[in-house]
This record gives sequence, structure tokens and C-alpha cells, in this order.
Amino acid sequence: MSTHINAANKGDIAESILLPGDPLRAKFIAENFLESPRLYNEVRGMYGYTGTYKGVPVSVQGTGMGMPSMGIYSWELIKEYGVRNLIRVGSAGSFHENVKIKDIVFAMGASTDSNYVHAFDVPGNFAPVCSWQLIQKARASAEKLHMPVHAGNVVSCDVFYELGDEWWKKWARMGVLAVEMEAAALYMNAAYLGADALCIVTVSDHFVTGERATTEERQNSFTGMMKIALEAATM
Repeated sequence: MSTHINAANKGDIAESILLPGDPLRAKFIAENFLESPRLYNEVRGMYGYTGTYKGVPVSVQGTGMGMPSMGIYSWELIKEYGVRNLIRVGSAGSFHENVKIKDIVFAMGASTDSNYVHAFDVPGNFAPVCSWQLIQKARASAEKLHMPVHAGNVVSCDVFYELGDEWWKKWARMGVLAVEMEAAALYMNAAYLGADALCIVTVSDHFVTGERATTEERQNSFTGMMKIALEAATM
């Protein structure tokens, strides 16, 4: 079988998968962490690989940027390919001085300015949250690897270039740790379809200090979250 955006056949994709937005980050993870990785998808340049990590099957699939793209890929992975554990590994912008460049954040919840939830026709607001099982595994992985992490709320925004200068401070005041663009859609899809999902991000931009990671750093050097996610995905 295949879908509009995925050339994989049934059985090509493992039950546990890492989901970077950048397809080149998917390629980096496959080539540097997976044993015997096999490319199962390159439709639209969105690479997907399956291999093993410490002997356990695991896949990695690029999803692109934004909630619509994440929504399509994660929906099909769960609905059509039977994926049960989905871990987003991405980048984020920090809203707080103590959440520094290259720090790792576990998204316990994902606030959003998107209307993505309208598709589920809930009679009110829905709070997208991560899987308790996966965040427990990720926490154990981080402790095992001696990697400090932050955990809390993030916000998934539809717009990258916000026009207002102070918009992020309103989220920061509510204790939101960072901004990214995909977690809320992933969490909603997983909730509706009965899968487990977690978003782990590395801080690449800092709204307080103005610091920014380079493109190469975003693609290749955020290995801490990759190791945590792989350990969690194969527990």
C-alpha cells in the first residue's frame, strides 16, 4: 500500500517512530543512530527510514513544518501504518532566561493559536497533552543519560513571523516555556486515534537574549534529544 504522501508498504514502518520536521534531520538520525536503516519513503523529499536501535525496530520520518503537515503525516502513520508511539524531535524558541539555547524541553502540554481542533467537533476547548507513558520513559532515558531537561507547556503557533513585538510575552506570563509549530496537532491526532505521542524539542532560538543556533546545528548537533527519544521509543 501507499498513501498520497508516503510510499511505504504495510509493515515497512515500526510501531515506534521519531518525527523530526526537517527531512535531513531524519536522514541524520537514520545514518548515525539506526542499525541497517532502510529508506522506505522519499515522496516530496520527506525521508522515512526503518532500522533498529539496540536491536529494537524503530522508524524515523520527516514531517515538514506546521500543524497541517504534521497532521497529515501523523494521522496516516497511526491510521494506515499502525504506529503506536510517536515522538516529535524538533526545535523551539525559548521564552525564559533559564531555558537556554540547546536546552531540551519535554512538552507536557501544547497550547495553540490554531483552529486545528475544529476537525474533531468537540463541544468546547480541548487541551492537547502528551502521553504519560512516553514522558515517563523519556524522563527515565534523560536520567540514564545524565541529561537535564525542562518539562512544561509549549505553544504550537501557525505563524512563524509574528507581526507584533510583544506577543510571546503573553504566553511567557502564563508559564509557557517555548514556541514550536507541530506538537498540538500531533497530540490531538494521537488522542483521537488512541496512540501515544510526545514532543521533545531543543531550544534553537531565544526570545529573551536574541541568540540563535545555526542551520547546521539545528540539523546535526541536537543529538541529546535524539538519544533520549530513541531510548524512550525502544523501552
